[in-house]
Amino acid sequence: MELREILKPEAVKVLQGVSSKKRLFQQLAEQAHAAYGMESQRSVDALMERESLGPTGVGRGVALPHARLEGLDSVVGVFFRIEKPVDFDSVDRQPVDLVFALFAPQDSGVDHLKALALVSRTLRDAGVCGKLRANDAPSTLHTILTEAPGEQAA
Repeated sequence: MELREILKPEAVKVLQGVSSKKRLFQQLAEQAHAAYGMESQRSVDALMERESLGPTGVGRGVALPHARLEGLDSVVGVFFRIEKPVDFDSVDRQPVDLVFALFAPQDSGVDHLKALALVSRTLRDAGVCGKLRANDAPSTLHTILTEAPGEQAA
């Protein structure tokens, strides 16, 4: 599995800022709808439900919200770089400015976990995160993510 298989260029965006985690989830769902045709409210509800189990802010300004949804054929992703970081209840209590959301089929099993591990490994790389934070063009962000050193087959 490679990031280029789950992240379309049109699913990458730079946000000026969001007022809350819920608003961020709404933006992610809207982008997922635009890029993959997913139903926005179901996506928001699934992200909120997963987040209620525990925050998906993994630290160092990175969040990996994820959810399983009926009707998806494969794992897909949405990436946002947020110019004004948002509070995310992260493990290190730092606000989040890099968000990679994953949406997986309800019965995806190991593919969901492989995708989550791949994204986590990629965004654990300080060099990758530095490049993401230093660029504004969605196409450049997509290239950085899909050509990152941690972006190896899971």
